[in-house]
Formats: sequence, structure tokens, C-alpha cells
Amino acid sequence: MNSKAAKGDWDSRIFDAINIALLVVFTLIIVVPLWNVLVSSFSSGRALAEGGFIFWPTELSLENYQAVFRDDGIWQAFFISVAKTLIGVITHVFFCAMVGYGLSKRYVRGRKFYVTMGVITMFFSGGMIPTYLLIKDLGMLNSFWVYIIPALLSFYDVIILMNFFRNVPDSLEESAKIDGGGDWRIFLSIFIPLSMPAMATIALFNGVGQWNDFMTTKLYITDQSLYPLQMMLYEIIVQSQTQSMQNAGSVVIETTTKGVQLATIVVTTLPIVVIYPILQRYFISGMMLGAVKE
Repeated sequence: MNSKAAKGDWDSRIFDAINIALLVVFTLIIVVPLWNVLVSSFSSGRALAEGGFIFWPTELSLENYQAVFRDDGIWQAFFISVAKTLIGVITHVFFCAMVGYGLSKRYVRGRKFYVTMGVITMFFSGGMIPTYLLIKDLGMLNSFWVYIIPALLSFYDVIILMNFFRNVPDSLEESAKIDGGGDWRIFLSIFIPLSMPAMATIALFNGVGQWNDFMTTKLYITDQSLYPLQMMLYEIIVQSQTQSMQNAGSVVIETTTKGVQLATIVVTTLPIVVIYPILQRYFISGMMLGAVKE
């Protein structure tokens, strides 16, 4: 009996050791490149020109970041990125929650038809050109609302919220109705607070997508005053690769194209890295949706 217990104990230790070793290797695979990008962005152009892996900057320099932030339009682009991300996330989550709340009620007429139509849109879309023509006819070319209105609804998120709302006991809604609560009052005062983990998860997914969205600007925006941060930094990278940009003096000689690119990566990813730990506890709870039956 003791020998079996000792053998099981050794098996458990070996299993834990292999798991820890694999997790350490997996973590290093992720962390080391990120660390190299961060450190290299603070290295001088001369150190980057020498090439090789940089674990610590041999010549500390802020020239790469100064080159990025020297452009006057960078703060306007930052404001556009923050505005479209905040407004887009709030409206997207609220709109999806409204649709999901309605479709979670079995007494709603045509519910199966609406769900079927929504599921079809998950697999088939109109394509790039019809979508462009629709956006043009709606007058949203070179408009800030092209960032918001087309992204209002995602049926993937509607399904997540719809399944979450179904888990709320019917007796809770019936009690609220007995107390005089209407559908809006029940939705805003009961279902929204109870569904915060799911809504935070969707907000995180949508926020990352909104922040990193590049194609919407590329397809529908030509007015530079509406450029988000990603598009503006893309322009800086492209211009830093041309001789004309260097002659104009917007990027100093001490910087390199690689240095500006690395600084750009850090600038665009830093807000998401800061926000992610705040939403992580909701994110973990939200990912458990549908994983268990009780």
C-alpha cells in the first residue's frame, strides 16, 4: 500500500515538473520577444544598426519615441483612437445586450427566425465592395460614425449574452414585474448588473478589435483629421522609409526605421497591456460561460 502511494507521489511530482518546465518554456517564448521589442525601442540607432539580439540597451535613447511623437497629428490621432474605442465599446456592448435580452425571451414572436438570420450572417457577408457601396450610400465616408455604426452588432456576442440571460432565473424577472418593473427597468436594473462578467469579456474583445482596427480607416477614410493612432503611425513608418521624409527633418538621423517601428509597436500596444489586468477578473469569469451546465 505504501509502495503504491509512494509511486503515485513520484508520478505526481514528475507530472508537475514536466508541466512547470513546459510552462516556463512557453512563457519565455512569449516574454523574450516582447522584452526585446521594448528594450530595442529604447536603443539608439547605432546600436540597432549593429544588429543582433538586444537584451539590454547599450546606448539608451528616447529618439525613437521623439520621432513618433514629433508629428503634430499624433495627439489628434490618439484622441480619435480613444474616442472611437470608448464609444464603440459602450455602444456595441449595450446594443448587443439589448438584442440578446430580447432574443433570450421565448415568448418573443419570430425569435427563431431572427436567430436563424443572425446565424447566417455569422458565416456569410456581403463582401468588401457591396459593403463599401452601402457605407457610401449611407453617407459615412470620411465620417467618424463609420467607426461606430457598422460595428454596433456582432451576432457572436449576441449569442454569448443571450445564453447568459437565459441562465437568469425566470422567478427573478417575475418578481420584478410583480413589483411594477417594466422591460426596460428589468433590463437595466437586473440583467445588466448580473451580466457584468459577460459584458466585460465582450468589451475586452471588442475594445482590442476597435483599438487595433486599421482596415476601416484604410477603406473609408481619406481625411487625415479622422485618422486613428494606428493609421497615423503607419504613415510615420512609411514616411520614415523615404529619403524625402529624412530630408524634411521629421525623423532625426539618430533614429532608424527599425527603431521607429519598434517604438510604434510599443505605443500602440501599451494601452491594451495596461487595461487588460483591470478586466482580467471579469474576463476569466466570462470565459466560463457555457462551460458548465449548473
